[in-house]
Amino acid sequence: MFIPPGFYQHSVMTSLGKMVYYTAEGQPWVTQEVPHADVPTLVFFHGFGGGSSSYEWSKVYPAFAAQYRILAPDLIGWGQSDHPARDYKVEDYVNTLIEFMEKTCSGPTTVIASSLTAAFVIRAAIARPELFKSLILTTAAGLSDFGENYTRSFFTQLVNIPVVDRLFYTAGVATSFGIRSFLEQRQFARPERISDEIVEAYLESATQPNAEYAALSFVRGDLCFDLSEYMTRLTVPTVILWGEKSQFTGPEIGRRLAEMNPTVVQFHQLTDVGLTPQLEIPAVTIGLIQKFLPPLEPAE
Repeated sequence: MFIPPGFYQHSVMTSLGKMVYYTAEGQPWVTQEVPHADVPTLVFFHGFGGGSSSYEWSKVYPAFAAQYRILAPDLIGWGQSDHPARDYKVEDYVNTLIEFMEKTCSGPTTVIASSLTAAFVIRAAIARPELFKSLILTTAAGLSDFGENYTRSFFTQLVNIPVVDRLFYTAGVATSFGIRSFLEQRQFARPERISDEIVEAYLESATQPNAEYAALSFVRGDLCFDLSEYMTRLTVPTVILWGEKSQFTGPEIGRRLAEMNPTVVQFHQLTDVGLTPQLEIPAVTIGLIQKFLPPLEPAE
């Protein structure tokens, strides 16, 4: 388990099963002088890929634990959360994100999310805007945006073949070599930023029982959609951060999405970084989140 000091595991039930999350409960974060219930909440949702989990944000969210109540969940099908054996659809994640917010947050909350999950968060914020105070998103893409067809890729075609899909996952994804190769080729701009700990954390998640179901649903393209069809309906203030070397979708996609709703959405491109700045350049990511967070209300 890769849990920062002072953070502990809890869970809530959703319509698809138990959703695990991590929150600060111990020293040095929670003290009698600052009761847990008296600080605002920040929710960190991880993205998708072989072995994804809340670990993705674990180098970032402790920086906010002194002033905020932190919630960092593992999505259904990932990390330590339940892994129902099913073919996952977009609605599964939009609905369980909303359920998690309803059960853990007492009012409008700032949500920080990445990649495809960030696109799901946008849809959740359109469906239930009263749950969201603001959004800070990295590489928010539906992977079929503006007519792009993610399902044309070689790997997508490969994992649509029965039996081959499971072999592909077991031999090509859920191994240290497979994870490191994916991170180097698809997720990071600079491979030297990938530590052994990152690989080990992804491997732990990727080898959970039934972990292949959510991962293969992602690789097949079952979770892709055209985010451009939704952007004009977003009313929650949103900042989108985008690594210039993101392999799945380049920053021009993010810029076009933001330009569809300029009064609500800000766009910022990050140089020399790939899909997950929160892992590749966590200190910079922390600084940017601090810059764009809504101001804290003064204590009475």
